[in-house]
Amino acid sequence: MQAIERLILNSLFLLLCTLASQAAEYRPLPPVPKTGISDEWLIHEEAGNRLILYLPGYHNPARAYYQWITIRSKQSFLITFTARKDQSLFLDNRLIFTAPAPASYSLNLAQLMPVGMTVGSHLLCVWHPDVAPNISSFENASAQPKVKSGKSPVTNIFAAQARARGHQGENVFLCFLLLIGLLYGGIRATYQPGFSRIYQFENWWGRPTKDQEFLTKPTATWLNILLVLVFSLSLALLLVAIHTNIQTIVILRRLFDVPESAIMVRVLLYTGLIAGFVLGKYIFLELMGYIFDVTELVMLQYREFVRTFLFMGLFLPVVMVLYLSLNQTLPETVLWVSNGVVSLMLVGTVISIARTLSRRVSLLNLHLFSYLCATEVIPLLVLLKLIVFTY
Repeated sequence: MQAIERLILNSLFLLLCTLASQAAEYRPLPPVPKTGISDEWLIHEEAGNRLILYLPGYHNPARAYYQWITIRSKQSFLITFTARKDQSLFLDNRLIFTAPAPASYSLNLAQLMPVGMTVGSHLLCVWHPDVAPNISSFENASAQPKVKSGKSPVTNIFAAQARARGHQGENVFLCFLLLIGLLYGGIRATYQPGFSRIYQFENWWGRPTKDQEFLTKPTATWLNILLVLVFSLSLALLLVAIHTNIQTIVILRRLFDVPESAIMVRVLLYTGLIAGFVLGKYIFLELMGYIFDVTELVMLQYREFVRTFLFMGLFLPVVMVLYLSLNQTLPETVLWVSNGVVSLMLVGTVISIARTLSRRVSLLNLHLFSYLCATEVIPLLVLLKLIVFTY
């Protein structure tokens, strides 16, 4: 009888142990769909080749952090974060963004999805080649501030909304625009005849004899030098405004490492680079003219180059005013207009030079056509790549 009772007790004990072990078994729960970014980041564990939850006080900082996000159809996924230079974002191991300079950024991940990628769950990766990214700065951003009011929705349409924060360099841009206007006014009052020769519209589509008046005058005059400096300042101001970072060129970045936040320094730096390009092109033309044995065309070509640049530069302050007026309401439109004006100025300069040279010599000559490609077309493509197609 005691043996039977002992057997029953042992069976009950084994049954209870089995039930307890099954109850204590860990079963991972399916991930909860999230509508935004969270502070739960993952890191890659090399030993198990898997992603594990990152614990700041337990794990060492990593150069890559991961997070599962859910992008829904026809919905924005806005985030804000602070990034160092060269910090990159990936969606399913596909690059979608690289920070050109240290700054605070606001991105819509739904618009940055690569071609062919559908909505749903995706693995977001934040990576930096040298240091650990600042993942604590990642936050969700709302597309529009919510108006808290107890009134009806119809009344809320007319409710006051917070004014959009302007560009951080708006005051600097306005001061430079005022300086450009004063310089143009002072130069026009001081050099009235020479100023009119450059900026008279009828000289561009009038008789060819009118063009010769400027093309036969000396180029190295105080009027031309001052106008080149004002033109360089106008173009530099527009390049900084439309966020064209010329310092992506490795050589320039090594020589002039100017942060993106130093707007005034960047404007002055770009002004010097543009003025150096305009004035230094004469040396380039002399060298290429000697190689192609067309030195008699160098001065004519350079004078037409300077005249076209100076004429088209008169419209750059107008584009800058348009940028400051509409950038907060129509940023994409203003960006397209700014890039279009810069592209038109570069392409128009090449067309104007080709038109002037064709009156002296025939460009159907393969030798002269090669010279024009080497001195104008190839530099045009390089400038378009650096200035217009940077972003």
